[in-house]
Amino acid sequence: MGGLRKATESFVASGPTGVAVRTRLKLLAPGDDKVLRLVGAYLGSLAAKDLAARCRDGLEHSADIWAARKRELTPLSSSRWAGSITKASHDQWALARRCQPAHVQGLEVGIKTVMHRLSLPLGQKGSKKSPGGYRSKREWHAKARRLHVLEDRLAAERADREAGLVHVVRGGKRLARTRHHLDAAQLTEDQWRELWEAERWFLAADGESGKRYGNETIRVSPDGEVSIKLPAPLGYLANAGHGRYILACQVRFPHRGTEWADRVEANRAVAYRVHLDVGRDRWYLTASWQIPPTPAIPIRAALAGGVIGVDMNADHLAAWRLDVHGNPIGAPRRFFYALSGSATHRDAQVRHALTRLLHWVRACGVKAIAIEDLDFTADKTREKHGRRKRFRQVISGMPTGRLRARLTSMADQTGIAIIAVDPAYTSRWGAQHWQKPLTSSNRKTTRHDAAAVAIGRRAQGHPTRRRAAPPPHDQSDRAGHRTVQARPEVSGCEGTRPRIPGSRTRSVPPGRGANAGAQCAQHRPGHAAEHESWQQDSLPLSL
Repeated sequence: MGGLRKATESFVASGPTGVAVRTRLKLLAPGDDKVLRLVGAYLGSLAAKDLAARCRDGLEHSADIWAARKRELTPLSSSRWAGSITKASHDQWALARRCQPAHVQGLEVGIKTVMHRLSLPLGQKGSKKSPGGYRSKREWHAKARRLHVLEDRLAAERADREAGLVHVVRGGKRLARTRHHLDAAQLTEDQWRELWEAERWFLAADGESGKRYGNETIRVSPDGEVSIKLPAPLGYLANAGHGRYILACQVRFPHRGTEWADRVEANRAVAYRVHLDVGRDRWYLTASWQIPPTPAIPIRAALAGGVIGVDMNADHLAAWRLDVHGNPIGAPRRFFYALSGSATHRDAQVRHALTRLLHWVRACGVKAIAIEDLDFTADKTREKHGRRKRFRQVISGMPTGRLRARLTSMADQTGIAIIAVDPAYTSRWGAQHWQKPLTSSNRKTTRHDAAAVAIGRRAQGHPTRRRAAPPPHDQSDRAGHRTVQARPEVSGCEGTRPRIPGSRTRSVPPGRGANAGAQCAQHRPGHAAEHESWQQDSLPLSL
């Protein structure tokens, strides 16, 4: 057991602090589509210029500089549009700033791994904890050159971090790079251009409590009427008073519609975002608002009715129900999903799998789900698993963060607590202690099912190891039938346990088995009389 790290304490994950719902803008008039495109493109150009200005400010940014940027944008749009644009620029800069330490950490891990592998002899095999040496002199030389590249990147990233310089691409770096690989993406230049322009549009407005329907810029009435405050240069497109444009369609939110309507009628803040799905040629409206976080219940109260351990894998969720003592109940369940295709398809697959999981948890009457608190930051680097490309793709494709966030949000509505568990050695110890005992002639227990049991037991505070009977030849009757032992202080505890009739043993009906302690007693005259006064204290059911 040397070299194993100590597992951290399990904890109840905090609930969501915000809500976002989406609906489609159906039956738009041709003029509506034109106005939305013009407004989105115009505000997108202003947002791009403001983001560039925010990046130039760097660490010298202050409230006065923020106010000056807003004053410059106000005559070009409106006061509220300027506020939304400057806030979005600041949030995007802050997000890029927070991502810099993660990138630095990834570069440091890669450099450390390459240096370790370069120091090993060629062809030396690695272990599960650390990779081995490189296979050939050619690979060793190539990795030595890559080490210098990584060190240069790390030095540049640290310099940017100290100077407050961030690199942001409006529209996304991945889509920008797709422009150079149109054949692989199966796109024409015109199709890519349409995607690129739509991603760079800006049609989002923050809510404001106390204002009519919670938003003055993009307003949605309780009956579903959508109106947009046009920027000043596009005021000639207005079809309503005060420079507003009313869309021909009416919307409703199938999910959380009642909660949204209550906020709108009370004039509480609701933020809206309008965006175009180019592939489907459909417009969508997303409404979002903040909610107070649900108080986390004590972990003992959450585990009062047992727990369901869940092991997340590349293509399915393995779950098993455990009672309050950590014993598996019933059969394991598996909820499959396919992480292929577009991001929207992958997200829908995860959502459907979690929905089926939560329905099963509610049917079982359990109030807690135990899931691993996974983080594959160190394992995603190609320096550790360079030749195992498929393995790296599987790890990178597992939506650990999104799955945990979605599960926490969806479970909050059903009153189910999510318990985050340290993932250390759950798969290994689960397979070692639980896979074989839980396998039967009509049920094949997988390694992932056994890991779910280990995860559930760790959430309950139980050790992963099973409590098994003593070895056969350590029992007093030498490989006998006894599996429950008496305490050492009990008189006669080392003797053979007699078969006492009654409900305790449930082995023979009353009036039989009087000589069960010695199977050959019927052939020894007087044996029964010799043991008439013998009596053993009751044995405990468990220790």
